[in-house]
Amino acid sequence: MADSFKLISPLDFRYAKRELKEKAMRYLSEEAKIRYELEVEAAYIKALAEMHICPKEIVKEVEQASKSITAEHVQKEEEKTRHETKALVNCLKASVSERAKPFIHLGLTSCDVIDTANALRYKHFVTEALIPELRALEKLLIELALRHKATVQIGRTHGQHAEPITFGFALAEYVHRLGTRIVEIESKSNALHGKISGCVGAYNAIALFCRDAEKLEELTLKFLGLKPARYSTQIVPREPLTDFVHALISTMGVLANLADDFRHLQRSEIAEVAEFFASEQVGSSTMPHKRNPVAFENIKSFWKAFAPRMLTVYMDQISEHQRDLTNSASERFIPEILFACLYASHRTKNALAKLYVDEEAMLRNLKSASNKIVAEPLYILLALQGMPNAHEEIRRLALRAGNESLLELALKDKLLKKYLDNIPEEKLALLREPSRYTGFAERKTEKICGYWKKKLGL
Repeated sequence: MADSFKLISPLDFRYAKRELKEKAMRYLSEEAKIRYELEVEAAYIKALAEMHICPKEIVKEVEQASKSITAEHVQKEEEKTRHETKALVNCLKASVSERAKPFIHLGLTSCDVIDTANALRYKHFVTEALIPELRALEKLLIELALRHKATVQIGRTHGQHAEPITFGFALAEYVHRLGTRIVEIESKSNALHGKISGCVGAYNAIALFCRDAEKLEELTLKFLGLKPARYSTQIVPREPLTDFVHALISTMGVLANLADDFRHLQRSEIAEVAEFFASEQVGSSTMPHKRNPVAFENIKSFWKAFAPRMLTVYMDQISEHQRDLTNSASERFIPEILFACLYASHRTKNALAKLYVDEEAMLRNLKSASNKIVAEPLYILLALQGMPNAHEEIRRLALRAGNESLLELALKDKLLKKYLDNIPEEKLALLREPSRYTGFAERKTEKICGYWKKKLGL
């Protein structure tokens, strides 16, 4: 624990708690990066053997050697080579027989290994860590939405009371938006490709010993569960990676929006929900009564820290001619974006799992606005009775209503009364009890939740 305080990034010493750290380190750590690069090297030897370019006997030898090399071995070698891939290759060559040495990294360039390894570990991270977390969050959102599908709440636009909805309907927004992001992340991670095409992407070196270089590339990547980029230079084109990171950042944007909504619903004057507050938890160093929405504020803060990094990813689309090194440092931070998305998903799920929903406060807030929110159904019903300027008349009435009932004022108005007398009683009942004026909110909640439940197999 003491050593963690010597770290620089808050991701390491503050946010990468044990449970998430164990999930993420397998794919996102420097150790994982090296392990995946060694896996690429071993797959390449296997493909060479399959195409009768190297002895089949060395395949198992190289596979075993690749599993024995540690990140410490490579780091120590890099202190001499000052080149990370050459250090890795040297370590691998030092661990195999003289017979195997000539075939290690034969005809490859660094990015054949780096780009392919990154695509593979990012895909595995999505499949094994991120998507399960997002699916669990989506399932919880669906459960909450259906539980509260009929819980009336005042809808808000521009921070103002608008018209009644249900709390389930408000949650269904995030059921849908998060569902689209889950599908998008899966799609974009599946579009991450590798390459085995040499230093300019034209298979120059490989063509010296292999008649079908593209088949060798395809075979190597098939062993890894990847497909080759249709075209590459020294590097894989960056558009699939850009699209993938965008899917992650936009997912965090959805979570930040949800967090912002729930943060505001905890305002003292609204108080419709409350996040869990432990018995010894402190809200303020000076105000003992404070119970701040710390979880939801933290989720939004994470998005603020990582959303701007998307610009760097866009900038990394550009690489001069066949390759430059202007992305060599910046792309090393992409694993942090992946972890940030995992963390935000995990914290949102935990916050919602213990969320207290005050249904009485929701109804109370709606009733406090009921003298004005009948304005929309009132003008609509009047317009349906043929009143030509119903909106303007109700707007005029609402401006002078104050705390008086808008409906009562309308019933006293001689101009309006002749139209109101023709409105069916069941329609007028909506004006007397605005909490019933929720449209298709309940039905739409069921429809949205049912769609994503089926779509994602939840």
